[in-house]
This record gives sequence, structure tokens and C-alpha cells, in this order.
Amino acid sequence: MRIHNYLQRSVWSLAVLIGLLFVTGTDAHAAKKFARKDCMDCHTKFADKYSSMKYIHTSVKEKKCEECHLRHGIVAKLLLKKEGNQVCYTCHAKEKIGLNKANVHAPLKVGKCSTCHNSHASQYPHLLKAEGSAVCYQCHKKEDYEKKNVHQVLLKEGCGACHASHSSDEKRLLKKAEPALCLGCHDSSKASFKKAHGNYPVEGQRCTGCHNPHSSVQGKLLKQSVHNPVATAGCDGCHNAPTDAKPFGVTQKGGELCANCHDAKTMKGNGTVEHSPFKAAECLSCHNPHASEHVKLQLEEGNQLCFSCHQDKSGKMVAGHGAVTTGKGCLSCHKPHAAPFKRLLVAEGADLCYPCHAKTKEGEKSKNVHFPFGSGQCGNCHNPHGSNFSGMLKDRMDTVCYSCHSDAETKFKKTYTHQPVMTADCASCHKAHGSDMGKLLKAKVPELCTPCHADLMKEEKPGTNHKPFMDGDCLTCHASHGSSVKGMLESPQDVLCATCHTDVQKGMKEAKSSHGPFTGGECTKCHNPHKAKLNKLLFAQSPDLCFTCHKNVNEKVTKEKPHSPAQQDCQTCHKPHFSAEPSLAAQPLSGLCEQCHDYGKPSFGKAHLDISPAELRCMNCHDPHASNDPKFFKSKVHAPFAGRSCDECHIVAK
Repeated sequence: MRIHNYLQRSVWSLAVLIGLLFVTGTDAHAAKKFARKDCMDCHTKFADKYSSMKYIHTSVKEKKCEECHLRHGIVAKLLLKKEGNQVCYTCHAKEKIGLNKANVHAPLKVGKCSTCHNSHASQYPHLLKAEGSAVCYQCHKKEDYEKKNVHQVLLKEGCGACHASHSSDEKRLLKKAEPALCLGCHDSSKASFKKAHGNYPVEGQRCTGCHNPHSSVQGKLLKQSVHNPVATAGCDGCHNAPTDAKPFGVTQKGGELCANCHDAKTMKGNGTVEHSPFKAAECLSCHNPHASEHVKLQLEEGNQLCFSCHQDKSGKMVAGHGAVTTGKGCLSCHKPHAAPFKRLLVAEGADLCYPCHAKTKEGEKSKNVHFPFGSGQCGNCHNPHGSNFSGMLKDRMDTVCYSCHSDAETKFKKTYTHQPVMTADCASCHKAHGSDMGKLLKAKVPELCTPCHADLMKEEKPGTNHKPFMDGDCLTCHASHGSSVKGMLESPQDVLCATCHTDVQKGMKEAKSSHGPFTGGECTKCHNPHKAKLNKLLFAQSPDLCFTCHKNVNEKVTKEKPHSPAQQDCQTCHKPHFSAEPSLAAQPLSGLCEQCHDYGKPSFGKAHLDISPAELRCMNCHDPHASNDPKFFKSKVHAPFAGRSCDECHIVAK
């Protein structure tokens, strides 16, 4: 029994202990859990801004941000669950908004509900960004709706009185089709209504044919430009009587009807060239017979009316003609009905252009005038409506020029071509209309060359300047447009230089040796063609100049004991262009060496076994430039010669 009680107490104790452990463990686990942080704990500015507003989005009010947004943690990044309007459609069904209707409001159509609505909160109904019509004026030009006379329903009820905000089966998002929409306010049975419309049964016609539905400078909301019979309720001047079976039928056809009031002869004036619609009496091709928001009852504003037929002129150009793009537009140059000149122009040739381009006309006074300009043929070079080329040119400048100067393209485009020619910029050097310089040049040479070659054109002071360069006569040496010779030279260097430096060429035929650059026509390997700090336009002093080509000699002189002339001045021994002696030697070898070495000295005779100097060939034994030997012997020497034992092989005459 005792054992039983003991076991029973032990089991209960164990159960209590396990229970305590379980409870303790659960509490500890619960304590480790993270509390979910509310969005507004971080977005305090957002909360301050929107919480006090009159209309709050349900998701914001209920703090259900994650219905639209993804959580982002400490990384500040706005993440919507879906793109654009798709996130709105989660709650707002597309059919309810009316996306299935024929006409949908543009912002809604392109997925931008936020154009009109604030997605979080607003002071205005439907979370609109502004009140009433003001939200519409974000996109629609406000001035068009606030002219002198404003439609009363627009003033009192705003845009929503006539238009649906999201979509409609009617055009312009109208709530009803015309005229039913208008007749909801305007009672067509009233005597005043009938009188205003000349007793014509207009109930079935479009009101906006004559009236502006929003505002107008004209009374009764008539459009800006009103046909006189409409303005005076004299509709029967053109139409059948209001009691006729076809009251809106016209009493005469086409232009015949218009001619009753508008005298064709007066409109034609002295014009012999007639506008096609005018000639065919198709007045309605350009004009509205009742009313228009454009001057003179035009169907379209300004140039747009012309472009409806002349579509090839409607493209936007880089260089637009001011007369076309501003002011009267097409009518700056053309007559609307008839003109005495082709293409309905108000004047012919340059006379048409000069009223605007008076400064250009001054070019006629120049000594040399460009032929098309002088003969008033502006259209030869320019597109009168606009162009994608600078200066309203018809094409690239060189293409325009070559259309007349057809032989020039072959002459100018060579292996080496002047940069302005390559870039089609003839106007870099030539004036387009007239110049006092020959060939229509902008200035004399060298002033013409200076804008591009400014640094090159500066004289070297002190120094040596090539005479043609100093005289500013660039074209003595260079071709103006292009050349097959490097440097755009008029001819190869040897030929070109020889035209002035005739003395350098004398004796060339009898020469036994010549300098490679000289015979190869590469004078500019040694001489600067324009200017230099050194005499004779040399690029560098000797021997540095020579070492630019003769690198092997330079290396030898640097590493070995140099022969004094080789270290100081190559021209002590050599001629620069050609020589009657081998190796460009300045004179016969024996005489050349004798300049420094006294053949009469006993030491010289002893060193050379008293052989006659006339018999000696110095370079057979000695290196003329440098050697590791004190006596400048060549590096490879016959052993007896090295030991000065010439008599072992040679019989030396006494």
C-alpha cells in the first residue's frame, strides 16, 4: 500500500513538473516572437499628411497597406503588387468602370488612374486630386473653357454635367449623344428656341456644328467664326424653307450658292493660277458653311488646313522656314484662291523672298554674285518649305553645289581632300550669295585659312619662315580642295620645291650619290614646310636630324668612341642632297680627311708606312663614324694588319 501511494505521488509530481516545464517553455517561446510593426510607425509623415483628410482610401483607413503594396523592410522602395491600374482593378471591376465601352478616358486607357485620383486620400470626393472641373484642367487647356461667354451648365455643375469621367459609348465621353444631351436642358418647343434657329427643325441636328459646347467669345456660344446667315438666323438664304420636306437641303449646288454673296472675280483678283478647290467651286473643301473655331470659317487651323491635302509639306523639319512655321503660315507666300504666279505665289522669284530676307539682298551689291542668287532662283538651292539641312538647303551642301558644278566633284575629291569638302561644308570658305573676292571666297588667303589653321598660321619669331607661308600665299604649295599628293600639295614635293629652289637641282644629273629623301621627293623629312626655329627650316640640328633615319650610326656613336665630325656635324663630311662622290661625301675622300689630318706630319707617314696619301683609301681600314679602337680601325681586322705587319703580305716600295 505504501509503495502504491508512493508511486501515485511520484506520478503526480512528475505530471506537475512536466506541466510547469511546458508552460514555462511556451511563455519563453512566446517572449521570443517579433511583434509585427505597423506601416505608419515608420511612415509618420505620410500619416500626418493623409490621416486628417476628408476622404481616405478604405485600405489606408483600415491600415491594409498590403492590399496594394509589398512590404519592403528597411530598404526604402515603393513596391506595388501589380503594375499601374492593375492594382486598382483588384477592387474596382473593369466592367463597373466601363473599360468595355467604346470610348475610354485617355488616362484610364493608358493605365494612369493616378492622373486624376490620389491613391491614398483627398479633400475631394472620389479621391480626386482637385475639385470639380479643376481636375480636368490638369490636361485640358483652361482658357478654352473660360472665354467671354461660358456655358451655364459648365459654370454650375462642371464637366461632369455632360461628360462621363471614365468611359462612354458616345464620342468625347458624352453621357448622351447629340442633340439628346442638349435637349435635356434646352426646350426645343419654346418660341424663343424656334426663333433663334429660324424655325428650322434643328432637334435632329448636331448642336456643335454651330455652337461651342463650353465657352465662346461670340454670343449664344456660337463658334469664333460664324457664317453671316447663321449669325442673323437667315438660314433660308442658303437652305430650303423650314417648312419644306427637306428643310436642310440647299437652294443651289456647290460654289453657285456661295457665288450669290462671294464674288468669284473679286476673290480671284488678277490671278491667272487658281487653287484647285476654288477652280472646281468646291468651297467646302476648305470652309465650314456654318461656323468654325478657325478664322474665315476654315475647317482647320492655319497650315493644318493646307496639310490636309499637301501632306508632303507637313513633316517637321530641322531647319523650318519661318514664314511657314510662324505668322500667317502658308499664306505668307501663297494666295488662298488665285494668284498671278505658279503655285499660287504672291510674288515671283527672289521678290518673294526679299521682303523677309532684306539683309540677304545686300549680296547683290557684291562684285561677284552667285548665278542662281543673281537671277532670283532661290529655289535652285533652297527648299521653300523647310529642310533637314542647314540653311534650308534642298540637300547636303556639296550635293547642292555639285548639281551645277558637276565637274568639281571629280576634281575635288582626291586621296587627300580638304576637310570642308569632306564634310560637305562649302560655306566654310565660300559665300553662298555674293562676295567681293573671286570664286565667292569669304576672305583673301591667308585670312581665309586662319579660322581653321590659327596655330599653324603664326610666324616663327625668332626663326625661319618659308617665303610662301610668310607671304600668306598658301595656294603656291597647296591645292584648295583636294590632291592626290599627301598634304594636299599641288604636285609631288620634289617637283613642287624645285619650282622655287632651282639651285638645289643643279648638278643632280652628274651626281654619284644622292640623299634618299631628296630623290624620293620627301623634302619634309628634313625641312618644315612652313616655319622652324632653325635655319633652312630644318626640324633639328645635325647630327640629331640625321639620326632620326640613321639609327644604326646613332647607336654606334653612342656606344663606341665617336669620330669628332660624326658627333658634331654630319655636314662636315657629307652633302645634304647629292654629291659627285660616293656616300654623299662633300669632296674626294683623301681631301676630305686632310681637312683634319695633316698628311705631311712624320707621324702620319710612319703610321701609314709612308705610303703616298693619294694611294690611301681611308675607309678601307678606318670606320668614319665610331670605333672601339683608338685609331678608329674597323671591328674586324686582318691579324697582320692588327700587328702593324703589313710587310708580311705587301711589298712596300721605298
